Amino acid sequence: MSKNILNILVVSASSLPLARKIRDKYQGKTIIYCREADNDVEPFTSFEELAGDLFNKSEAMVFIGAMGICVRSIAPYVKSKYTDPAVVCLDSTGKYVVSVLSGHIGGANELTHELARLLDAEAIVTTQSDNLGLWPLDTLAQQYGWEQDVYNLQDDIHSFFDTNFDKTDEEVFAASRKKAMNECVTRFVNRKSTALLLDIRTKETDYMEETCPPHVDIFYKYEDIDLEKYELLITVSPTFYQKVPIPCLSFFPKVLHLGVGCKKGLTDMRSVLTDLFICSIFYGFNLKSIADVSSINLKKDEPILKELADIYLRSPFKTYAAKELDKVPVPHPSSKVKEVTGSDSVSEAAAILSAEGGPLWVEKQKGQTKNFTYAIAISKSAVRDEKEDEQKRKLKQGHIEIVGAGPGDPELISIRGRRMLENADLILYAGSLVPKELTLCAKKEATVRSSADMNLEEQFALMKEFYDKGKFVVRLHTGDPCIYGAIQEQMAFFDRYGMSYHITPGISSFQAAAAALRSQFTIPEKVQTIILTRGEGRTPMPEKEQLHKLAASQSTMCIFLSAGIAGQVQKELLEHYPPTTPVAACYKLTWKDERIYRGELKDLERIVKENNLTLTTLLVVGDAIDNREGLSRLYADEFKHLFRH
Repeated sequence: MSKNILNILVVSASSLPLARKIRDKYQGKTIIYCREADNDVEPFTSFEELAGDLFNKSEAMVFIGAMGICVRSIAPYVKSKYTDPAVVCLDSTGKYVVSVLSGHIGGANELTHELARLLDAEAIVTTQSDNLGLWPLDTLAQQYGWEQDVYNLQDDIHSFFDTNFDKTDEEVFAASRKKAMNECVTRFVNRKSTALLLDIRTKETDYMEETCPPHVDIFYKYEDIDLEKYELLITVSPTFYQKVPIPCLSFFPKVLHLGVGCKKGLTDMRSVLTDLFICSIFYGFNLKSIADVSSINLKKDEPILKELADIYLRSPFKTYAAKELDKVPVPHPSSKVKEVTGSDSVSEAAAILSAEGGPLWVEKQKGQTKNFTYAIAISKSAVRDEKEDEQKRKLKQGHIEIVGAGPGDPELISIRGRRMLENADLILYAGSLVPKELTLCAKKEATVRSSADMNLEEQFALMKEFYDKGKFVVRLHTGDPCIYGAIQEQMAFFDRYGMSYHITPGISSFQAAAAALRSQFTIPEKVQTIILTRGEGRTPMPEKEQLHKLAASQSTMCIFLSAGIAGQVQKELLEHYPPTTPVAACYKLTWKDERIYRGELKDLERIVKENNLTLTTLLVVGDAIDNREGLSRLYADEFKHLFRH
């Protein structure tokens, strides 16, 4: 049985259409098992025997039926999250997809989300780090193509680099690694104080900085970390730190480049490997961080170099022309090397070229046999900018995220916005406009406050109090905060005090209105403009933006904050819109008590007053409401473009 096959076990034949739907949409190969045989189905007699047989042969199993049957079928065979297959269970209607076993390492969580997308179902994942929006530490190395080491001296579990394998049983070593990893993951998901060392930079470390949880402090130099303040250390570095007194999880990204030179016909691989091992111990780096091995074209067919790269370092082997190498400035040029090869450097120049100009980590070394030379450079892009890191340290006192909550429905906030709320130390939300349900995802220790009874000075004081303690603050606004969000004065305050802040956009109520009205707010060849505005109330409107002037275009108009002056709005719009123009008064869009009233412009004031519509009401005016006429030219036969020709 191939381990690359998705095995689907169907409890009842009534679920076969669902199984076939998965098979038809799933990218990989699938096999369907059911008692009632069919042309495209594998029959079986004992469900328990089939589950046991497949459990040890599969990478992924999907049960369609009751969760109890699924659990009882696999229970006798469950061993370890490091070896068990991914197991997912679907109910017979295909409404729910549940990750049952091996969520992270086995990939059940990922498979759950994939099947949910295929079936338009709800994914049920109970893994704590997933639900908290935390990094999956136990699969991060696999996800990013890193190597890893994990140890915990508190439990006498030592680093790979500090282990005597002549006296250590492999099974005992593997078990200790699992125990140490579990301890690291437990501390991390329980939000124990964590130090994260990023002494190199990659796109992955940039992502980790962007998504760093509040209980994690970032450092760029090991010597800056006061380990007595932390309960966990995570390092992303080619360097190993094997004497850390707290649990340590080290990731080794491939950012080092090994340049080599050797005498023709060299065969002493043992000496070469010994040289590199001693070098790694002396300079304190992990050989598994080597991204590639490189040399001069003269050595492209040298067996020992190919074997070193392919078998021992599992990295690509590449070579450069002598004229390319000769252009690279190196600290140890050699006239003798140039006489033989045409370049005054091979190992150093090759390493630097492969590192795209990055600096040497290890300058030219001569091996024991003196017929082998090597040097190591680090990727130029991986070298941290000290000035930039210093600026980040200065901004470390806190951060404020202005988050758009969407129109009201908690499910319409962005994934990023939700993650911000889950990680916030303080959530200050616009209580009169944002449903409290949106804040229920806050972590247990977070402070959640409504700003409804606070003036601006009180809001600023509260946010700055948390900010100055290095805390993460979320200022939660309705809809999209950049549209009538009143954030300008807040940003002016943040700028004045040099505070770090960022805006996470949200879905605006005008977008929710279009969805609720089942209307496209633009009509081909008739209406191509949407105007977002408001009527003139206590805050004056610019003279050129008064409603009766904007109405001249007869665009689709979405009018905010104006239910209280509906009569004035109606009067101004009637100067240009026909009295029968469709209107909609939308109250609390997407909220549980949403109400929408349709009518004609001539009746707008009456509609608003009769239904007591006040705050959180959006007025929409224009022929686009409920329009079903007009045909876009986007799909016309004569219109050709890159993806349709």
